[in-house]
Amino acid sequence: MNAIDRAIAYISPSHALERARARRVLAAYEAAKPDRLHKNRRDAGSGNDAVLRAGLSLRQQARHLEQNYDIALGVLNILCNNIVGANGIGVEPQPRRSDGSISNELSRDLLKLWGDWSKRPDVTWQHDRASMERMAVRTWMRDGEVFAQIVEGLSPFIDHGTKVPMSIELLEADYVPMDKASLSPVIQQGIEINAWGRPVAYHIHKSNPSEGGLRSFAIETKRVTADRILHIANRHRIRQLRGVSVFASVLNRFDNLKDYEESEQIAAKVAASMAAYIRKGAPDAYDAGIDGQQEQRQMKFRAGMIFDDLRPGEEIGTIDTNRPNPNLESYRSGQLKAIAAATGPSFSSIAKTYEGSYSSQRQELVEVWGVYRALSSEFVARFCQPVYERFVRMAILSGQITVPADIILDSVDDAIFIPPEMPWIDPLKEVEAFALQEDRAYSSGPEIIRRRGRNPIDMLDQQARWLEEKRRRGLETNQSGSRTNARSADQQQSQ
Repeated sequence: MNAIDRAIAYISPSHALERARARRVLAAYEAAKPDRLHKNRRDAGSGNDAVLRAGLSLRQQARHLEQNYDIALGVLNILCNNIVGANGIGVEPQPRRSDGSISNELSRDLLKLWGDWSKRPDVTWQHDRASMERMAVRTWMRDGEVFAQIVEGLSPFIDHGTKVPMSIELLEADYVPMDKASLSPVIQQGIEINAWGRPVAYHIHKSNPSEGGLRSFAIETKRVTADRILHIANRHRIRQLRGVSVFASVLNRFDNLKDYEESEQIAAKVAASMAAYIRKGAPDAYDAGIDGQQEQRQMKFRAGMIFDDLRPGEEIGTIDTNRPNPNLESYRSGQLKAIAAATGPSFSSIAKTYEGSYSSQRQELVEVWGVYRALSSEFVARFCQPVYERFVRMAILSGQITVPADIILDSVDDAIFIPPEMPWIDPLKEVEAFALQEDRAYSSGPEIIRRRGRNPIDMLDQQARWLEEKRRRGLETNQSGSRTNARSADQQQSQ
């Protein structure tokens, strides 16, 4: 202990102890010791404090990127296509009888009713279920969060448009005011929570506060209980209430890359516009003209022209712009790889550059598909499963579904949710691998079908109908897969 520490210890022992503790930390961790090449960084406090300070700005910047930068738009499209897919998240009902078996009859009834509801599930009638789910995922990724209100039964000014009286109202983050706070009840960032931090209600604007003509009406909020609100958010901290955009950590990279590309485009345009100058010869080769003023010359250049208006000693020179820049592609690739690492999609998907062998492409696909699977699982848990459970409940309450007496009531709303399948790189190798897995009991047929994004019951029904139709028409299929006409074959054998 030096003289300064002894003096501090005499005056304030607690401060001396804090100095000694800090000195030990600096000695143990080099990263905690600042120097001329390294500065100590501090966080912004809790997750809620960080979102409160920067959440709105991040959301606005992310929306600007989607609207004005093709790469950001492409990243969102890739995420939507692989988290939800073209047909949305598939649902396979799993109601069970008292003996544990699956009731295929009730499953088909639920699936048929679900398909009818999927045609017009939202309050605006602008989306089917697949497009509604893609819109929810896009908003979730871009804004960091998305809200959805479940509207059931008879409600003012609403026509559900389906047999089951239930609709979904998608809400952007703007509808839940970030600045709404209260101590009693405890409200943080528009979300009312209990003593344990669990949301019990959401305070929602009656209309979008960003729409100018409705600002006065939008200021008003309504309290909606948490059981009617679905909230999907990118949370990175414990007890964080609001979400953060997937672009949050790469906004600067997007801006830098966009600016760099624009500067290179300008330079390329300048280089493409031929800039030339005339290198003059001896002074005595020029006529002074009238009043000592040199004659003004205008030269018009065209593609492929032959210029023959040069004076003695003159020659034409061009300006070398050193374009295109050979470093553009390497810089762009480096930035896109960093963006891919932060946002989820692979570099190949973002850059649309598919190179390498089957093994390398397969490895990249398997790795990135783990990211899609994790996001799909979260989307199913936060959105698809609650929606389906409420749908089944409303289908029963509205009399559209009658539950048989031998069905376990707790299993009526059970279901298997089928996310998009991982695409094939080499279809032949993939099919052979699936067949080998089934033959050696590593996977079952229904499991493999679900991996391909299909419903096993639907597949069996389709195959049964197809085989029956082929029999009706007198068509058979041999082992090689080629079709033959059974009647013609019989005729040939009789001859």
